[in-house]
Amino acid sequence: MHNGTHYRTCHLCEAMCGVAIEVQNGKVAAIKGDENDPLSRGHICPKAVALQDLHEDPERLRRPVRKTATGWEEMSWDEAFDLVARRLHEVRKAHGRNNIGVYLGNPNVHNHGAAMTITPLLRAIGSQNRVSATSNDQLPHMLASLEMFGHQVLFPIPDIDRTDLFICIGGNPMASNGSLMTVPDFRGRVKELRKRGGKLVVIDPRRTETARIADDFHFIRPGTDALLLMAMVHTLFAENLVSTGAATGLVKDQDLLQLAALSFTPEAVASHTGISADTIRGLARQLATTPRAALHTRMGTSTQAFGGTTTWLAYCLNILTGKLDAPGGVMFTQPAVDLVALGALVGQAGHFGNRYSRVRKLPEFGGEYPSSTMADEILTPGEGQIRAFVTVAGNPVLSNPNGQRLDEALAGLDFMVSVDYYLNETTRHADVILPPTAALERSHYDLIFSMMAVRNQAKYSEALFEPAPDSRHDWQINLELAHRLERQRKGGKLPLQAELGWQAFKKLGPDPILDVLLRTGPYGANPGRVGGVIKPVLDKVLGILPERHPLKGLARLSPLNPQWQHMPKGLSLSALKKSPSGVDLGPLQPTLPQRLFTRDGKINLAPRRYLADVERLQALLDQPEASASLQLIGRRHVRSNNSWMHNSQRLVKGKSRCTVIMHPEDAQNRKLEDGAQVQVQKDGRAVVLPLEVSDDIMPGVVSIPHGWGHSRPGTGQSIASAHAGASINDILDDTETDPVSGTSVLNGQAVEVKVWQTGAQSKQA
Repeated sequence: MHNGTHYRTCHLCEAMCGVAIEVQNGKVAAIKGDENDPLSRGHICPKAVALQDLHEDPERLRRPVRKTATGWEEMSWDEAFDLVARRLHEVRKAHGRNNIGVYLGNPNVHNHGAAMTITPLLRAIGSQNRVSATSNDQLPHMLASLEMFGHQVLFPIPDIDRTDLFICIGGNPMASNGSLMTVPDFRGRVKELRKRGGKLVVIDPRRTETARIADDFHFIRPGTDALLLMAMVHTLFAENLVSTGAATGLVKDQDLLQLAALSFTPEAVASHTGISADTIRGLARQLATTPRAALHTRMGTSTQAFGGTTTWLAYCLNILTGKLDAPGGVMFTQPAVDLVALGALVGQAGHFGNRYSRVRKLPEFGGEYPSSTMADEILTPGEGQIRAFVTVAGNPVLSNPNGQRLDEALAGLDFMVSVDYYLNETTRHADVILPPTAALERSHYDLIFSMMAVRNQAKYSEALFEPAPDSRHDWQINLELAHRLERQRKGGKLPLQAELGWQAFKKLGPDPILDVLLRTGPYGANPGRVGGVIKPVLDKVLGILPERHPLKGLARLSPLNPQWQHMPKGLSLSALKKSPSGVDLGPLQPTLPQRLFTRDGKINLAPRRYLADVERLQALLDQPEASASLQLIGRRHVRSNNSWMHNSQRLVKGKSRCTVIMHPEDAQNRKLEDGAQVQVQKDGRAVVLPLEVSDDIMPGVVSIPHGWGHSRPGTGQSIASAHAGASINDILDDTETDPVSGTSVLNGQAVEVKVWQTGAQSKQA
């Protein structure tokens, strides 16, 4: 790569910040924010400068390795692909296709090449035992979008650049730069909000970085958010504040929602939530009477015992107060590559509960089982037991509840392969590791997070560095594995037409497909031609278009749709290459009713699965709220996102951030001092870490960050190991899930904290 400044999108979190990377003598010399990026406007967080560390990391794997009796040894790509395909086929032939498990980590959605080629790999493996990071993260939002709007990735996004009231519950965009709300430079946008006379309100069990800059902040007890939101719904109906605005005439079952909220008065829920009845009414009134307002919920409300119901109620509150599809409220994005409409076209708008897991009978969502049942499916004997495992860009030993049990499960597999460039806490169990190229060695386009951005934009980044000659991109690994698995299944040889199709797909790569998607998208030269151009490609190459509803969604892709009348046209890959800082496609625009994908074209305010959960919510209300146990919540830091970032010295240097935060009253009652080593335990599982005493957390609550716990032997990340910390997931119970969505309960589990004595029995110690 030639010297000079190169413009790119940072891929390390959801924010899609534009970066200007200075290259000298073939190496990164400096990384700064791109002032001309229409979304991030020059903002970057500390993670962006670590792009250099991750690219240059000498411990990043660059060639396939296999486990031997004497350690790891390198092997050729052909040897590796043949070995993996043969071993996976042997398991499938001996036991059945569902005896192979698959785990997909969230870096896959930060990578358009991986996203485009994971489906052929999954189809070639053929197993129903698939899991991903979804059920430890955003599944409640996807389920609510499916149930209410008819599409699992049709998310209502806060129009924060025009709102006058932003209520954030269980989210920390100052640390995350947005989550299911791609919002770089959140601090700057809050300053602009205040200049308009607007207000930021934060509700959380911890005074987060976001709460510290809020105009109003309220503590709330973990797991009671649904009670708060239901009381706000009650208030809207009781005070005749319901006005659905742009959704008027599009909503149904409003009366059922009103009945469901009848007994949840602000007075009834106040003692449980820790928020006064007057405050609850005030929140509902502010949301209803502020013309441009948005309510947003995130991880703290998603990954809890009432994650599904809480997310549904948050959507309902925005709809009931007329904030859906309104500037300054919550709106649907119109990305240059419209995966929402394309998903509907190919019959992939989403589904839930089509089948249930073997051991715990948990429902699938979008073809995936909840990840909390992975260990069950590996350790429990019987027909369908997982005997081989495939992980792609994931570290579930640290990211999944009860990581110690998953450790045990992975150690007993017949065969395991990981597509990953680190030897980490999960991949150390693999027999073969297939490392892809680093992010700066491949092109980049944000297919997924463009659907969640607070402003419509498009940006393509060319590869910054040439990959080594003997390396493979992740999309090449996915396709090669899929191709060889298909050959194995057919006895070693495919029919000529099928073989030519695979060869063509492998030669084509993701960028030409991206070009077609851009050209046929809403801003392209040929909008509305997706059905005519993409459908045959999917039919012949991917083979994923179902027979039913073959034309579903075509009407929504018509260039005659009103919301596309005034959009700039002519977008293509070549056009984006000429605008390396990205193309501004304008603020979010009203899209109803064209953007609805429900069968009757209505917004379902009262899906039956949520109404059925009101009884469980009522039982929570009827319980006494006092408890001697502490409730554990997670937290995120701006320097950390995934566990693999901890091998960057820039991101882990300084004061240790892996501490357990406790309120002074709780520390005093347990005779614990700030800085002391304490043991946090649950059901015989324990971790040891320093105590941080702070009134930034609510009494009765403790907090441990996620993604740490690098003390396990046999990994290849020396910096991470030197800053090991402890994994919150080593003590969380993997049997605790939200019964509505199947999401893991990562916030609100009961724990005990006590002084750690040297030599005490602790698995983590």
